Amino acid sequence: MPAPQTEQPKHTPMMQQYLKIKGEHPNELVFYRMGDFYELFYEDAKKAAELLDITLTARGQSGGNPIPMAGIPYHSAENYIARLVRGGHSLAICEQIGDPATSKGPVERKVVRIVTPGTLSDEAFLEDRRDNLLAAIFSHKESFGIASLDISSGRFAVSELAGLEALQGELQRLRPAEILISEDFPYGEILEGFTGVRRQGPWLFEEDSAHRIITQQLQVKDLTGFGCEDLHLAICAAGCLLQYARETQRTALPHIRKLSRERREDAVILDATSRRNLEIDTNLMGGTQHTLAWVMDRTATAMGARELRRWLNRPLRDVETVKHRQQAVSALLDGFHYEPVHDLLKKVGDIERILSRVALRSARPRDLARLRDAFQALPELQGALKPVNSHHVVKLATTVGEYPELADLLERAIIENPPVVVRDGGVIAEGFDEELDDLRNISENAGQFLLDVETRERERTGISTLKVGYNRVHGYYIEISRAQSDQAPVDYIRRQTLKNAERFITPELKEFEDKALSAKSRALAREKGLYDDVLEAVAEQLAPLQDAAQALAELDVLSNFAERATSLRFTAPEFTDQPGFNVEESRHPVVEQLLSEPFVPNNLLMDNKRRMLVITGPNMGGKSTYMRQAALIALLAYTGSFVPADRAVLGPVDRIFTRMGSSDDIAGGRSTFMVEMTETANILHNATEHSLVLMDEVGRGTSTFDGLSLAWATAEHLAKQTRCYTLFATHYFELTQLAEDLEHAVNVHLTATEHDDSIVFLHNVHDGPASQSYGLQVAKLAGVPQGVIANAKNQLAQLEGEERPTAPTAPTPTEQPVAKAKAQPTARESVMQGDMFASMEPSVVEERLRELDLDGLTPREALNQLYELKEKLEG
Repeated sequence: MPAPQTEQPKHTPMMQQYLKIKGEHPNELVFYRMGDFYELFYEDAKKAAELLDITLTARGQSGGNPIPMAGIPYHSAENYIARLVRGGHSLAICEQIGDPATSKGPVERKVVRIVTPGTLSDEAFLEDRRDNLLAAIFSHKESFGIASLDISSGRFAVSELAGLEALQGELQRLRPAEILISEDFPYGEILEGFTGVRRQGPWLFEEDSAHRIITQQLQVKDLTGFGCEDLHLAICAAGCLLQYARETQRTALPHIRKLSRERREDAVILDATSRRNLEIDTNLMGGTQHTLAWVMDRTATAMGARELRRWLNRPLRDVETVKHRQQAVSALLDGFHYEPVHDLLKKVGDIERILSRVALRSARPRDLARLRDAFQALPELQGALKPVNSHHVVKLATTVGEYPELADLLERAIIENPPVVVRDGGVIAEGFDEELDDLRNISENAGQFLLDVETRERERTGISTLKVGYNRVHGYYIEISRAQSDQAPVDYIRRQTLKNAERFITPELKEFEDKALSAKSRALAREKGLYDDVLEAVAEQLAPLQDAAQALAELDVLSNFAERATSLRFTAPEFTDQPGFNVEESRHPVVEQLLSEPFVPNNLLMDNKRRMLVITGPNMGGKSTYMRQAALIALLAYTGSFVPADRAVLGPVDRIFTRMGSSDDIAGGRSTFMVEMTETANILHNATEHSLVLMDEVGRGTSTFDGLSLAWATAEHLAKQTRCYTLFATHYFELTQLAEDLEHAVNVHLTATEHDDSIVFLHNVHDGPASQSYGLQVAKLAGVPQGVIANAKNQLAQLEGEERPTAPTAPTPTEQPVAKAKAQPTARESVMQGDMFASMEPSVVEERLRELDLDGLTPREALNQLYELKEKLEG
C-alpha cells in the first residue's frame, strides 16, 4: 500500500506570499509591510517580540495552530531596526510595490533592501563619530587577506597579513561591525567577541570572479594602479565583500570608486593587547570615556572625528608625511588661524556620509539641506585658509574647492527647513518649477473655491443649513439636512444618505473635484521627480565631492590638533634618524585631565647606553602612568600631533608593545598567568631594536622564584638580544642588579616618602633603584584592617631577619639549566654578590607542603598542619 500522505497546512494567498519571501531570506528577520505596519511571523515574530519587548499576537492558523505575529508601526520603524541591528541581527525589508486598487489577490511585495550591521548607511542607525565597517577574511594556512568597506563613506581597503597575532591586531584596529568568512574558515576562535560573523559559501571567495567583480566596480582593466594585483588572498576577500554589499543594498554602489592597499609595515604596529592597554579610543571597560580619543577629539565634524580615530589607531612610520601634518598644525597655530577654520567647518557637517546616501539614492531632504549649507560655507572657508602658510593646507584647500552651481541649485530647489521625508511633499521650494507651482495652487486654492461655492449655493437655494465639504472616501459634496433635502435643486445628484442629512454633487463640483484631486497626486509625483533630478545633479559630481569631503575631514583633524596643542600645552616633537627618546617634562595626556591637582611631569632619556629602564617604586607611585605616557607620546607624535611635553626628540619606532595589568581569559580557558606569558612570548618573538616595549610586573602571576626567574630571563633577552627600548617596571628588587650586569640597562625609581606612618607619593622619576616598596603603607591606604597591618609588620621583621633561600637559577641565554647549588645567603645578599639565582635542596617543610592534599583538608586540619609546619620551621 502507498504510504499515507501528510496533509500540508493550507495558507491564505497572503501567507503563501510571505512564506515564499521568507524562504528566500532564511537568515534575516523579514519585515513584511502591511498597511501602516511591518509584520513579522512565526519564529521571526517570537524573536522580535523578545528582543524589542513588543506584544506577540497571532493571525490565522497553520496546521490548526495560531500563527505567531508581531508588528511595529511603519512610521517609527527606524528605532526598532536600529536596536536589532546593533544587536548583530540582519533584516530583510519587504515593501508593497503593487497598487492595492488594481491588485487581484495580495498586493505585490518584494524585498527592497537587506539591513545588516556592516552595511548601514542611514543616519539613524550609525554612530556618527565611529566608522561602521564590513570586513571579509580569506585564509591560506596562516596567511590572511582582509578587506574592509565602510558603505556609509565608500572607503574600501585591503591588506595581507602573516600570522594570527597580526590578524588579531588588525581586527582590533578595525573593529568591524560585521565579518564575512568562508564556511571552511579554520580560525573561528579568533573572532570570539565579535558580533555579526557570517559564514559564506567558499565559491564566493573564488579569485577569478572576485578579480572580475572588483575591476567592474572600479571601472578598470586590472588592479595594478591600486598596487593590489599581487594580493591574491586580499582579492578573494574583497570580491566576497563586494558581492555581499551589492546583494544587501539592491542597488549600484557608485561611491565605491577607490581601493586602498594598507601595508602593515607603513604604520607603527600595535597588537590587540597594546591597543587595549593604551586605551586609544576604548577604555578597559569597553566605554569611550577617559581614553586618548576622549581627550584629543574636539573636531568640528563627525567625519573629522572618524578620521582622527583612524590616525590614532594607525600612526605612520613615514616621517615625511608626519612632518607635513605637523607643519600644517604649526601654521594653523600661527595667528590662531585654526579658530575661524574650526567654526566654519561646523557648518560643513558630515558631508562624507551624506554623499554616500546621495550615491545610493537614499538621501533625505534634510541631507540636501545640510549639503546646501556646506556648499554655502566653502567660499568663506577658503578665505580663512588663505593666510595659513602651509603647502599641505594649500593642497587640501585646492582639493576642497568650491561648488557655486550646486550651492545655487540646492538653494533654489530645497526649502529652508524641509520635512524628514519627500513622500508627503513640501520639499521643493516655491518658484523652482512653474508646473509644480500651478498644481499646488489648484490644491491650495480649493478651500477658497469651496467657500465661494457654499455661499453661492445658499443664496441660490435659500437653504441655510447647506454646507460644502470633503472626505477621502467620497470626495467633495454638498450636504443638506434631512428636513430640507426635498428643497434640493434638480441639478443636485444624490451621492450619499446619512441618518440626519443627504449629500449631493453638482456637475461644477464634480469637475473641480477631478481637477483638484488629480492636481494633488500630480503635484506629489512632479515633486518626487524634481527631487530625483536634484539628487542626480549632485551625484554627477560625486568623485570630486568625495575627494573634497576627505580633504575637509583632514583639515578638521589638523585644526583640532592645533586647538589641543594650545589648550593642553602640547609642543611639536622633533624626529631624528638616531635611535632613542629624549623627552623633557612629559605628562600623561589623559591622567592630567582627570587630576584636580597639577600633574607631576618627568623626563625620559633612552639612547644606545640606556635601552632598558628598570623601574622600581611603590604601588600607586606612578610607574604605570610613566610607562604609558611614553607610549602615548610616541603614538601622538607619529600621527602628526603635538605632544604633552616641554620637548621631545624621537628616533624611529616600528612597534609599540605593552604587557601590563592582569586579566584572565575564562572563555578561552587561559589563566591570568597564561595570558601574561602569552603576551610576553609575543613581545619576545616580534620586538625589534626599533620597538618600544612596556613590561609591567612580569612574573607576578606565579610563585616568587618562578616569577623572578622568568622576569630576569625576559629582561636579559630584551636587553641583550632584541636590544629594543624597554621600560621594565617591577617589584622584584633583585632585578635592580640588571643595571650592574647589562651594558644598556639602568635603574630608575618613582619617589615616595613616609610621614606619620603613612606614605606620600611624590611621582618624581630619578635614576637609581627604589629604597623600599612601601607595600604595607599602600595596604593601609587601601583600608586593610589595622590588626592585619600590625601582624604584617611583625611577619616582615621576622622575614627580613632570617636567612632565606633564593630562587632557582635563571636559564642562561642559551636556555640551558644551571646545576643546583647549596643554600646561599638571603635574596638581597645574593644579588649584591652577583649570584642572583643560587639554588638549594628542598627543605623538610617544602617536602611536607608538596605532600599536602589542600583540597581535602578541613579548616581545623589545615590549622593543625600550619602549626606543625611552623614548629618544624622554628626547630
